[in-house]
Amino acid sequence: MAEDHLPSPPAPTIEVCYRHPNVPTRVHCTRCERPICPDCMIPAPVGYQCPECVEEARRDFRKGPGRPLRGGISATNALLIAIAIPFVIEVIVGGPQALFNPEAKTLYNLGAMQPLAVANGQYWRLFTAMFLHAGIIHIALNAYFFYLFGRTVEGSLGRTWMVIIYMVSGFLASVASYAFGPVTTLAVGASGAIAGVFGAFIAYAYKRRHMAMWAANLRMAVTVIVLNAVISIGYSAIDWRAHVGGLIAGFIIGYLVDQPAARQRRSLAIGGVMVLVGVGVALVLWRTAEIRSLPGFDQLFG
Repeated sequence: MAEDHLPSPPAPTIEVCYRHPNVPTRVHCTRCERPICPDCMIPAPVGYQCPECVEEARRDFRKGPGRPLRGGISATNALLIAIAIPFVIEVIVGGPQALFNPEAKTLYNLGAMQPLAVANGQYWRLFTAMFLHAGIIHIALNAYFFYLFGRTVEGSLGRTWMVIIYMVSGFLASVASYAFGPVTTLAVGASGAIAGVFGAFIAYAYKRRHMAMWAANLRMAVTVIVLNAVISIGYSAIDWRAHVGGLIAGFIIGYLVDQPAARQRRSLAIGGVMVLVGVGVALVLWRTAEIRSLPGFDQLFG
């Protein structure tokens, strides 16, 4: 019989330090995942980081969260202005009453999310609703909460992703309210979009839960969610569906954006945004068909 010979095992892959190509190593930077040699290893809370990542972290720290980035105003401040201007318009159109308790007709005319109107083709309400508010207390609470967490998210993930998280989360929040809420709903407020920013903050903290500061931030975030849930149970005017939709969307995007490698960050985050938007569009189409099939819908908008 012929003698069988087992194939030789493949030769081990030898990696070299990306800064010193002649030095073999098996250690990788925990931030960018590139191989680094002992001369390039800088101790980190977990493992080691390379000099470039450490310097980048120092620049981000010196820049500080929430400060204007290169090129002008920060996204956090721009979005605060974007929700303040419509409120001024509300007061001008609705009169002094709108300062504390705007009429439903005023909010509807300015673009509040109303399921029957959306099902009739006014899909733009899914976006305009996130820039309207039901009085000065409503907008003040939302603005304060957004200012607290928006600066950190923008400083950590960047201005572009801050805007994307806000807009996509706001859209998904409106979709959740539209798809799963009663058809009599009249929804306004930036809280769904802000919940998305808060979700991104939670994702960022979760990935750094081994660090004491971020572990404390994570516990604080859980406390805020529990308190919000309790308040929502006792106060029926709060659109908890929008909060949940925005929170989940923001967490997913924030988790996918926070990657060590730029190429991986782009592909995962962009893909995640596309999937979330696709899910939102599918829910809108499903709910629209359901509402249009209700008895009397044709006569209502006929």
